[in-house]
Amino acid sequence: MILKRFSLLLCFLAIFNCSSNNNKVDNLLTDNQETADLMYIDAMNKFNSKQLDEAIIIFEEIERLYPLSNEAIQSQIMSGFIDYGNLNYDNAIYKFSRIINKYPSLKNIDYVYYMKALCYYEQISHEGLDGKNNLLALENLEQLIQRFPNSKYSKDARQKKVLVNSNIAAKHMNIGNFYQKKAKYTAALNRYKIIINNFSSTKFTPEALYRTTEIYITLGLKEEASNTASVLGYNYPKSKWYELSYNLINKNKPKSFLKKLNFLKNE
Repeated sequence: MILKRFSLLLCFLAIFNCSSNNNKVDNLLTDNQETADLMYIDAMNKFNSKQLDEAIIIFEEIERLYPLSNEAIQSQIMSGFIDYGNLNYDNAIYKFSRIINKYPSLKNIDYVYYMKALCYYEQISHEGLDGKNNLLALENLEQLIQRFPNSKYSKDARQKKVLVNSNIAAKHMNIGNFYQKKAKYTAALNRYKIIINNFSSTKFTPEALYRTTEIYITLGLKEEASNTASVLGYNYPKSKWYELSYNLINKNKPKSFLKKLNFLKNE
């Protein structure tokens, strides 16, 4: 984790050091610029020496004294990065959000979107406890992907989005199982349908279809059960959940649909 965070920082430094000349404000006085430069160098020296509290004070002072300088923008991002590195996610999110709102056309703003998304993503520890962070991570990863589809950060965002979707689907599956055991079938069906309709690419979809079949059988809705089992068989013919659905339908008939299921099973 430490190495990963350090590599993100190196990426940031490379980006903004290379683009610093492009973001100068034309009417900035030379002596002020030199002072901002010196302060920024001092702050970075303290950062590299792990004097993070001292570094963040100087970064914030640069922003206050020289708000129009390129160093002020870099300082804001460094300040947010330090909070991120210290796991002060709320502070980091606030700072990254402020940068996005204040400098929407900033070169490499995709990096800031990425860091903000990471702040939510890294707070996800368990699908049963992190419903809010799951959704916020998904929302912010999607923002990055939609706004900057060709960004190098979007590739990693897409991979993380898959994991977050799986986490959310797992949460719905756990809640659906809980409701089903309590015989609250409508509530359970609603959770399973969310997985089937919104998270069909996750590994939980076959089980959601099977649990839906189970509930329909329990409620005496044999045609609905058979239709759901056939969808499961068509899309996941080798899944253990289809095997269970097939056996469940076979035990409870109807025979007309057994022929259809047999056909699917033997394809």
